[in-house]
Amino acid sequence: MGVSNRSAELSIENTLWQAADKLRNNMDAAEYKHVVLGLLFLKYISDAFEEEYERLSQEEWADPEDPDEYLANNIFWVPKEARWSEIRKHAKKPEIGQIIDNAMIAIERENKSLKGVLPKNYARPELDKTRLGELVDLFSFKVGDKDGQDKDLLGRVYEYFLNKFAAAEGRNGGQFYTPRTVVRLLVEMIQPFKGRIYDPCCGSGGMFVQSQEFIKAHQGKIGDVSIYGQESNPTTWRLCKMNLAIRGIDNNLGEHPADTFHNDLHKTLKADYILANPPFNVSDWGGERLTEDVRWKYGIPPAGNANYAWIQHIVSKLAPSGTAAFILANGSMSTSQTNEAEIRKNLIEADLVEAIVTLPGQLFYSTQIPVCVWVMTKNKAARGQRNRKGEILFIDARKLGHMVDRTRRELSDEDIQKVARTFHAWRGIAEAGEYQDIKGFCKSATIEDVREHEYILTPGRYVGIEDVQENDEAFEEKMARLTAELAEQFAKSRQLEEEIRKNLGRIGYEF
Repeated sequence: MGVSNRSAELSIENTLWQAADKLRNNMDAAEYKHVVLGLLFLKYISDAFEEEYERLSQEEWADPEDPDEYLANNIFWVPKEARWSEIRKHAKKPEIGQIIDNAMIAIERENKSLKGVLPKNYARPELDKTRLGELVDLFSFKVGDKDGQDKDLLGRVYEYFLNKFAAAEGRNGGQFYTPRTVVRLLVEMIQPFKGRIYDPCCGSGGMFVQSQEFIKAHQGKIGDVSIYGQESNPTTWRLCKMNLAIRGIDNNLGEHPADTFHNDLHKTLKADYILANPPFNVSDWGGERLTEDVRWKYGIPPAGNANYAWIQHIVSKLAPSGTAAFILANGSMSTSQTNEAEIRKNLIEADLVEAIVTLPGQLFYSTQIPVCVWVMTKNKAARGQRNRKGEILFIDARKLGHMVDRTRRELSDEDIQKVARTFHAWRGIAEAGEYQDIKGFCKSATIEDVREHEYILTPGRYVGIEDVQENDEAFEEKMARLTAELAEQFAKSRQLEEEIRKNLGRIGYEF
């Protein structure tokens, strides 16, 4: 992206964020998020529609008021009362909230794929209508025209906002946002080029967006993948639908939000790639009602923690040569809880665990819990790869990443490539080069090795400690230096001890 494009983008982002500060006088970030992202979406589809309307108006035989003309070009039909030019006319009126709600209702009515997706609560009394009108006025820039789409302007602004909201909302807000660099790592590792991609807890759709970015970057075809997802939170489900719609990503997120454990909307799906960041250590997932579930092939997960329910759900969705990469709390690698330890043992013995990567701390907005990547596959001898049956790759990536502010770390492009290349080399992908164990970083272990470690999957147990660079100091010299330093420390210690005795003696506490 050129400098001018990026600066234009930042200008939009900053303008909108300033508006957020105004609006947040009477609303928190969580509320504002839906106000602004809903409006952004409305502006986007209106821009795309109005540009196509102008083009059709110039064509002799075309009818710019025929909805089918737009459908053919993958553009949402926007009824007259929902067009941005109409909404902007009324920005200063006290009824602007109701006008926006009516626009959202009209768009949903005319576009079946958006049914139940758009926010429709702009008329609520607690929303300051003067501020809302000011926000509408701010949206003077184009985001949905051809130029804006080519630059993925709105997609980037969306991402910026999701990022900002996750930071502003902290623990709760971060539930719907997996940091971009973490998602990129998963995508780069399993390379979803072709087939069905599934995320059972898809949040705002980050896994799908990054998969699309990956395909584009590697000159693949977007049409070669099909997107399936599920999300239980209604607001986040709507966000995801909007986030994918603005990028033109076809998707099947089910007809409505639903709990993946209790109402699986994709019962028959077998996915080629599964990417996920399930919520960590959820204790109230209703496991006691699912003890007979067919997904628990490797053991019944405990009712007090959903981690191993997620793992088994993901395994149940894998196609015969499918691969999954997902994030879990570090505790999942070594938990000794009876059910979990048994399930982990059974998964390892079934040769489903392909790789484990421990990540550095402070990558997430929402939690300080250290996390790891699990990679699982049903076929360790897939075409174009070497036979890895009976092997598991361990990577300790805790030293990677850099701090971007006081509380948060990010992985660089080099960090992501280092982990992904190591994984690909181990898989036997020719262009990744030859795999080698590196002390302190990576180790290819056998299932027998893992048995000896009582089925604990923590990479630190396998990769060892990196070699410390030895200096050339002779042993005798080193010992003489160290004992001299120690003698000095002892002398200081005795001196301090004597001073403490004297001070205590002065106030009548001699010993």
